[in-house]
Amino acid sequence: MDAEQTGAITVEQAAEAFAAEVSYWREVRGLSKRALATAMGFDPSYVSHMESGRHKPSEDFARRADEAMNAGKAIWRRWSDYEAAKTRTGVPAPPVPRRAEQPYATGSTLVVEHDAARLDYDGSRYRLTMRRRLRNTGTEPVTRYLIRISVDRYPGDPERSNAHYREHPLTWDELNLVASCAGEGMRWEAKHDRDAFKEVWLLFENEDGRFPLYPGESVWITYAYSVSDSKWGRWFQRAVRLPTEHLEVQLAFPSGLDPVVWGTETSMTAEATPLRSAATRHDDGEICLFSWSTSAPALHARYRLEWRFRAKPEQDQGEFR
Repeated sequence: MDAEQTGAITVEQAAEAFAAEVSYWREVRGLSKRALATAMGFDPSYVSHMESGRHKPSEDFARRADEAMNAGKAIWRRWSDYEAAKTRTGVPAPPVPRRAEQPYATGSTLVVEHDAARLDYDGSRYRLTMRRRLRNTGTEPVTRYLIRISVDRYPGDPERSNAHYREHPLTWDELNLVASCAGEGMRWEAKHDRDAFKEVWLLFENEDGRFPLYPGESVWITYAYSVSDSKWGRWFQRAVRLPTEHLEVQLAFPSGLDPVVWGTETSMTAEATPLRSAATRHDDGEICLFSWSTSAPALHARYRLEWRFRAKPEQDQGEFR
């Protein structure tokens, strides 16, 4: 019987799962690949090679990555799975054919003219709505767009968070992911499906046809998904992975929860520092809206907004960093 028939993962699947786990924790911790490599004592390109599958998982890398990102042995367990898969098959793992920094067609260069993200909370569930105006400045049409969904309920306690998602994994049904491009529904395909981390290709097509983004054109895309507060955690991070001209974030909470919001910025060259400008607050009846924006954010910068509800007992909010 093969691995799929027995339920065991293949060596290739284990290697890809390891790479995705590293990527997830780097995302949660708000680290660039360069910053993580520096913390681990590796060459800056090494993390990129590991996440792209050009390097095989190693014991040394797994141990250092787990310690550097305080991952609660999650990365170490993925390496153990990889070693177990190698032992079952008796053959070394070949390189995993995954794309690295630029996952789009050769000759295409995407620029985000406007990135607008909104998080709405109704007291039990978060609804995330992302709107981006994309411009193709390259020479080839763009047919897909990569998005990431990362959750961490207990960011100050990785072992507790890992155990939580093993028991209560994030599912596609609850996410209820929908996407559109200029009014046209977009199909999507899962690239990575982990308990607390998803990567998804949004496709510029649907059952009625295809609508690639051609060179010189700009278009708005929108996608939205939902997560219960038992799985989300009280933070929302925006990572600048493509050249971006304007970035804005809105957080909408019930006023009765008496929310308070603050944020940090992490760049390629600096650790987390307070946002250069505070989020503005606007009370509109039963909704309290926090808004923050910046122009020309640095590539690879990460902006993290966090919050707490002063009217909600701390024991109901979970541990918090």
